[in-house]
Amino acid sequence: MIGPFPLLFGALAGGAAFFAIRDIVAASPGVSSWIATTLKPLRRARAEGHLPTSDERLRLGLLAGLAAVAAGWWVGGLILATPLAVFGPATAGAAVGRARRRYRRSVERALPEVARAIADCLSAGDSPRGALTSAAASLEGPARFEFDLVRYELEIGRPTGAALRSLAGRFRSPRVDAFVTAMVSQQVAGGDLASLLRRFAEGAAERDRIAEDARSATAQARFTGYLVVAMPAGAALFTELLRPGFLGSLAGSKPALVVVGLSAALQIAGFFAISRLARVGEP
Repeated sequence: MIGPFPLLFGALAGGAAFFAIRDIVAASPGVSSWIATTLKPLRRARAEGHLPTSDERLRLGLLAGLAAVAAGWWVGGLILATPLAVFGPATAGAAVGRARRRYRRSVERALPEVARAIADCLSAGDSPRGALTSAAASLEGPARFEFDLVRYELEIGRPTGAALRSLAGRFRSPRVDAFVTAMVSQQVAGGDLASLLRRFAEGAAERDRIAEDARSATAQARFTGYLVVAMPAGAALFTELLRPGFLGSLAGSKPALVVVGLSAALQIAGFFAISRLARVGEP
């Protein structure tokens, strides 16, 4: 039976190694610059909805793979580092996809505020073109970035309908399409655009409230599902800490490797299934 002191010293050693690696990276301008450049597309995906190029995805996958291999080798040796080398690049792609989904949701949730702001400007006697420009100045975050692009297009003389259709083309979102259709319809059929935008804002805000209620109602069930998915991996790592060499012993048995592989595949499938079910009201 291993006492608590070896585990404590191992944890301290791991923490010291982390800070040592961080200091080494900070002291190497070339390495830190490469890491910052590699992570920049991920930050842009969160702030601007940027879709990384093939080269940027390759660098992100390489960085994620190296980090996963290093972590796996540190915790479980070759038996854990090998599969993580495969899943590292996939994790980078998933991170980019998640960042762009969060960006898209942020813009969609800001549309009721945008619609009300434009409706207020129209009621005050402003034109749809001027109302769009004024509304962009009151926004923050991803919505500000997107409507700043619309404002720039309007300032260089692009037609209002073309600038709005460009916004819809960047998102391909039913809610953004509905907003753009409401704005463009006034040019085609006329009518009270301010009233139409207020009704759109009320409907979009009500949909957000319903989706938020659904997420709150299922939060405990989703957490339980994630916990169940993570328990086998956590139990294996804990066993490795108590009995070093446990994970390595599995590599010597083909039946054990088959069972571990199947269980890992099922756990990963379960994780993605729960993540998919957790996207309430999202495509």
